[in-house]
Amino acid sequence: MEQQEKPESAFEKLNNALKNSVSIKLLSIGFLIGILLIPQSMITSLIDERESSQYEAISEVSQSWAAPLELTGPVLTVPFDDVYIDGDKEVYIKRFAHFLPENLNITGDLSPETRKRGIYDVVVYTTHLDIKGNFDQIDLSAFTSSPESVRWDEATLTIGIPDMRGIQSDVRFQLGSEVYRMESGIPGHLELDMSQGTGKRQTGVNSLVKIDPTQEGTEFSLKLDVRGTKNIMFNPVGKSTHVKLNSSWPHPSFIGQFLPDAPEISEDGFTAEWSVFDLNRNYPQQWVGKQHSIASADFGVSLYQPVDNYQQNERSAKYAVLILFLTFISFFFIEILNKKRIHPVQYVLVGLTLTIFYTLLLSLSEHLGFGQAYLISAGIVITMLTLYTMSILKSGKLAAFMLLFFSLIYSFIFIILRMEDFALLVGSFGLVFVLGLCMYLSRKVDWYNIKSRDKIAPIAS
Repeated sequence: MEQQEKPESAFEKLNNALKNSVSIKLLSIGFLIGILLIPQSMITSLIDERESSQYEAISEVSQSWAAPLELTGPVLTVPFDDVYIDGDKEVYIKRFAHFLPENLNITGDLSPETRKRGIYDVVVYTTHLDIKGNFDQIDLSAFTSSPESVRWDEATLTIGIPDMRGIQSDVRFQLGSEVYRMESGIPGHLELDMSQGTGKRQTGVNSLVKIDPTQEGTEFSLKLDVRGTKNIMFNPVGKSTHVKLNSSWPHPSFIGQFLPDAPEISEDGFTAEWSVFDLNRNYPQQWVGKQHSIASADFGVSLYQPVDNYQQNERSAKYAVLILFLTFISFFFIEILNKKRIHPVQYVLVGLTLTIFYTLLLSLSEHLGFGQAYLISAGIVITMLTLYTMSILKSGKLAAFMLLFFSLIYSFIFIILRMEDFALLVGSFGLVFVLGLCMYLSRKVDWYNIKSRDKIAPIAS
């Protein structure tokens, strides 16, 4: 009596379907890519976490060095008594009229430094600013009709500096023929609206000054040695404001409301000049109280680190889907064109190896820099995948092909990461080339009769 064949289990049916059905094989490859994107998203979160640690390091260095500089001023404030009638009594209210310079010229040399906080590099700077200009005749007739109500002996000159720790030398302000030593702090009643909605108290220096209301104009000058972290900003308080900065930093990023007129940037540094006029901003030359916010028109430069370590890691992680797809498609074509068979478990191991690349890259780049880390990580992963390919395919020729394939794809991704302006263009043409290659390789494949071809040799999983 013949022994009945044992019916196939569900697992065996699935295994046979994976062996013989191209459609199911492609669907399983797509499913595996989706599953492998889960650890990839975890790596992206890890990159964001490490980048947050870098920002904390910048904040810590700022606290011990100095915060970014935002220079505001000089501003001349003259108090006067405003009178109004309350029943039978005259009530006097002390008010403050603010006057801005007619011309403001600032020339500065910015000297950058790199400080370490743990494994992180933080860009700081010291700068020497030469500030010159002039005030027009101080006239309060637009605010009061009583010249005797003006308190000329309480006229005060203020300069806004956000972090007083950045001041590196005595601040002496020359107004006309008089030289004044500036005192720390800005009294609350003299504060201007510089908060931009943040509600932060203005800090800086101030001094009582002598004002001659009959003088048509008064020149001033100031030399300021100050340091800060990463950014330096200016508020265009002059009716005509001109700022010129020189620095040895080769990667400036111009920020704020105004761009420099004709910056010159080279590997040796940059030179930038701004010209801003009163018509370019949204506040006048003189007003009373806190009617206007003068921080809404600031401009300056950031000592930018182009495509820094974490930005490059994040950009490289975005190509994970592309690398997984190209790798799996390559193995799929090896199955079809070379009558080999690769088990889904082997696809998973290859995919996990590709994913580990990004963890290696992130950890090494924090110590060696992105370029060296990419070379080492890619070398390790390519070596592992080539040896594994040789092991499962039992073919030195196919292993050499995969070595060339992985070397080309990781080199191509590295070139894209190094580019800024042409990354999308080069990447698009690269994808077109890969798609064309796939079309060329599959042009003679009879997809409906693959099962009828010679039996595909299985590969032990």
